[in-house]
Amino acid sequence: MTDQPHYNLLQHNTFGIEAYCQRFISFSSAEEIQQLFQHQPPAGPYLIIGGGSNLLLTRDFEGTVLHVSIKGIESTCRGDEVYLRCGAGEVWDDVVDYCVGHGFYGAENLSLIPGEVGASAVQNIGAYGSEVKDLIHEVEAIELSTGQLVHFSNGDCQYAYRQSRFKNEWRGKYLVTHVTYKLSTVFTPRLDYGNIRAQLASAGIQEPTARQLRDAIISIRQAKLPDVKVLGNAGSFFVNPVVSSHKVEELLMRYPEMPHYVVSPTETKIPAGWLIEQTGWKGRREGRVGVHAHQALVLVNYGGASGQEVLQLCNAIRSSVREKFGIEIHPEVNIV
Repeated sequence: MTDQPHYNLLQHNTFGIEAYCQRFISFSSAEEIQQLFQHQPPAGPYLIIGGGSNLLLTRDFEGTVLHVSIKGIESTCRGDEVYLRCGAGEVWDDVVDYCVGHGFYGAENLSLIPGEVGASAVQNIGAYGSEVKDLIHEVEAIELSTGQLVHFSNGDCQYAYRQSRFKNEWRGKYLVTHVTYKLSTVFTPRLDYGNIRAQLASAGIQEPTARQLRDAIISIRQAKLPDVKVLGNAGSFFVNPVVSSHKVEELLMRYPEMPHYVVSPTETKIPAGWLIEQTGWKGRREGRVGVHAHQALVLVNYGGASGQEVLQLCNAIRSSVREKFGIEIHPEVNIV
């Protein structure tokens, strides 16, 4: 366990924002968390972070930042099913690479999503037609008020599009220590989302292996998304809005080319990136912040920006989309 006062969080957020917390504690085992919270709990409030890839710091945090750095991957096979128990501090993409390398399938489309295992269970990460909720079997966590270890089933977490109880009523109450994913030894590729097939075809591949599918996903993401080591960002900043079918019909009369995806008989998802692009924000720069030229969902820090500058850009974009389309878009990132 590491425990440091007045700690700079610059290296713990991919936006590259400098902000301080009163105390920073990182745990390497569940037992360390239990020992501390059962006997000498730190002063709150608490901010729980993973790799900081879904975080925007707009100020110093007047409290204790908690980070779980538990490592380890264990697999158990039951017929065609594989149960993979991973420490919350494992890098998510390393887990996907491990799965592909060991013949454990189901996570390929989630390649190169930034962040750590613990955050995957909180955010319900997703991409290219897949969501991690379809892989999660169990989540282990420490209840901060008691220091007790608890086990949550997939159903307990009430997963929805980029949502879970950890983001809502359980926010700040539990520290995830391990996540168990249910995978398969049978490879069933999911290719009918976005430009996956086109990317594979460009390489002369019609029936990909899991490794080839993972490589294709990585290539697509790298072409669209800036490297956080070059431009500070948190990946997709906004959630794709889900609106009524009636609203979509109204918009299609004005914008017949508008992409949309039916999610239920009464609801349809519209890509937030398309909405933002139509308002003229794609590639636009405002001082030290801006919208990425290749992906309108990504807000970037060109260097030295504050979290408040990013937030002001976020609010300006939301206002433009609201005025043009009558649709409210919401940030996916955790704004502190």
